Amino acid sequence: MEEINKYIEHTVLSPTTTQTDVEKLCEEAIYNNFFGVCVPPYYSSLAKKIIENTPVKLVTVVGFPMGYNSINAKVEDAKKAVNDGVDEIDMVINLAAFKSLNYNHVSEDIERIATICRLNNKPIKVIIESGILTQEEIAKAVEICINNQVDFIKTSTGFNGSGASIETVKYIKELIANTSIQIKASGGIRDYQFAQELIDVGANRLGTSSSLKIIKNRND
Repeated sequence: MEEINKYIEHTVLSPTTTQTDVEKLCEEAIYNNFFGVCVPPYYSSLAKKIIENTPVKLVTVVGFPMGYNSINAKVEDAKKAVNDGVDEIDMVINLAAFKSLNYNHVSEDIERIATICRLNNKPIKVIIESGILTQEEIAKAVEICINNQVDFIKTSTGFNGSGASIETVKYIKELIANTSIQIKASGGIRDYQFAQELIDVGANRLGTSSSLKIIKNRND
């Protein structure tokens, strides 16, 4: 199996993230051959300069972490991300609309950002915040994502409800069978064993701020 490093998106999304934090994150990602870094939109340009001419990919977020921004606001944030040179975008679904059963709004929200990503050859990951959804709601969210042909379904922001779980990743994997959609597990991934178990049941990427601890556990 490919080394776990290549599954990891080394992440810092705290509201108190500093420029020094982002510089350190990028240098760690380069040194440890992580797949990418996931940073706040404010730092996208900075991160791009640091990781330029390296294999490390740049990921940022849209509508993070609550998801209830207006569609137009998310569209503008996605356009700025593209202009900043990001490689991939992780967007949060409109959970307020979803919980109100306004699925048309949720779908349009995803479709508008997915279109920007497709036009610019950028993968889109849709964060469904599985930790605050029932199993039935997860199935509905995944259905909407399938209909909009997203590239990844991401479990969690790490800020609302519980994070990734083995059971949820397995369930999403079943739901997306016969599609090209992949899974990014995130939220609460803090040790190598859990990270590897998530990969074993179907996660294609891992979003974590505990990346260094995970690879240290692997080597211990």
